[in-house]
Amino acid sequence: MKCKRALVRPPGNNYSKCLSCHPLRNTVDLDKARKQHSAYLSTLTDIGLDIILLPPDDTHPDACFVEDCAVVYGSKALITRMGATSRRGEEDAVEAALKDHLITKRADAPATVEGGDVVHLSDRLICGLSQRTNAEGVRQMSDWLEAKVDVIRDDAMMHLKSHLTYLGQETFISTKKYADHPALEGMKVIVVPKDEEYAADTLTIDGTVLMPAGRKESQSLVKRAGFRVMPVEVSEFEKCDGALTCLSIIF
Repeated sequence: MKCKRALVRPPGNNYSKCLSCHPLRNTVDLDKARKQHSAYLSTLTDIGLDIILLPPDDTHPDACFVEDCAVVYGSKALITRMGATSRRGEEDAVEAALKDHLITKRADAPATVEGGDVVHLSDRLICGLSQRTNAEGVRQMSDWLEAKVDVIRDDAMMHLKSHLTYLGQETFISTKKYADHPALEGMKVIVVPKDEEYAADTLTIDGTVLMPAGRKESQSLVKRAGFRVMPVEVSEFEKCDGALTCLSIIF
């Protein structure tokens, strides 16, 4: 199905208080983050998406990472119950906006599930069982979305998409750690260099692969595999343990 829309939300005034283990966490530049976010929106618009722009949320520092608030599949959206308790409440505005386009349902306790753990394919989902998503979250997501869900379990990972994303054409890009996982059996897998593992989080929209700027070797690998690559600067989101997929809900 062709993507038509991107739901996004700019960083709020307290963005620098984001949840993060990144070594440069204390150097977050809010003005630069907002400029990078604006450029990200321009890229999505250039690709042909209509933008649903939510106002900044100054109550929740991580609220610009809207992907975690919902999982969309077909005509439905599961509004998530986030594993990071400080982020609960971000999903309210996202749910209100998605209700204009999709049938929504909320995940219920004791489920936890975040969109950053969910990789979309045309015929199934792959979900991380992680620090942020539990088995009950996977069950509720599968039941509501009526989707087959394969699982990659690693209690040490925050989000699966930090390690693995789908490019299309039966091709994944992955860190070495997950490249041979059974959930990827029969697929082509591009393995990113160890010093460019951040490049495993890509966003493919209608055949164009958005990749974080500066990871040139990974970009070359994806280009050689036959994909159109568009580098995007997201340094201020990387400092908050975020990436390209985190900043939008595409549907």
